[in-house]
Amino acid sequence: MRKNKKKGNNPSKMRCPYCGAPMILRSADGIYKDNSQHNTLYVCRNYPECDTYVRTRPGTAQPLGTPANRELRALRIQAHRCFDAIHQNGYMTKRDAYVWLAALLQAPQSQAHIGFLSEYSCRKVIDESTRMLQQYAQRAAIRSSKEALS
Repeated sequence: MRKNKKKGNNPSKMRCPYCGAPMILRSADGIYKDNSQHNTLYVCRNYPECDTYVRTRPGTAQPLGTPANRELRALRIQAHRCFDAIHQNGYMTKRDAYVWLAALLQAPQSQAHIGFLSEYSCRKVIDESTRMLQQYAQRAAIRSSKEALS
């Protein structure tokens, strides 16, 4: 029986979303300050003029998201920090946090990962995560003051 391959799912044919050049699989040496984990990246052929890349799953050629320039990578890092704080502070389980993220993004859970987000979606995750964290902190402060009064 033949396997049905999805079109556009071949990382070796990946193109830079910013300049259109091919993405090349290479070591992260020279891009990451510390590459002791021996990470590999898909890097725009026009790097460093076009500062676009995406890391791969360790030991594979599978990208861990979509290629991003410096600004989008910075937004993704910020979005991940805000999102991770939700489950790291015990407000939700990690699984529930990803269910919440999928609902927020109106995407299937299989696609609800920070590495796939656009600048707009990153800002949405940052804003909504921050708002949720503030609400939980306010509730905790109210509970704490009520307990102190009793």
